[in-house]
Amino acid sequence: MHTAYFASKENPYAQEIVLIVLGTIATILITAALLNKQSELELEKEHHIKIFELKSSIYLDLIDFLEKIVTRGKITEDELVYLEYLSHKISIVASKEVLQEYSNFIDILKKAVFDKVISEQDSDAISLALAKLSVKIRTDLLQNNKNNGNIEKLIVKNVNKF
Repeated sequence: MHTAYFASKENPYAQEIVLIVLGTIATILITAALLNKQSELELEKEHHIKIFELKSSIYLDLIDFLEKIVTRGKITEDELVYLEYLSHKISIVASKEVLQEYSNFIDILKKAVFDKVISEQDSDAISLALAKLSVKIRTDLLQNNKNNGNIEKLIVKNVNKF
């Protein structure tokens, strides 16, 4: 291209054609790079949306399940099996912090349902443990690590009002 540009000094139209070709090639390369980056970002965005939906679904299943057994005041063998498999699902998608708090939650839940009957005191313990777990779940879903101490205090305070 360099040679073609200077070889056409006598003919200025040839220089302009060379510049047009160079400009077109540069435009094509820049556009291709931008489109490639945009495609990567779109795929990453779709991936994050799918993961968010999966996590949300599993976490809400847990809360719905707990609501069902606590309001009924007892747990069956089938529900214990369901809880075990729900724990596996949580293990697949949850962050390390959620898994640590979930472990604490399961310890409290096991004590509460040991006799297959959930008393009012057991219900309160489950609710408080779930409130603490909810803080970790919220952080996991929103990817927001700021002011978790304040949020945890607010959530626990709201749960204790009942």
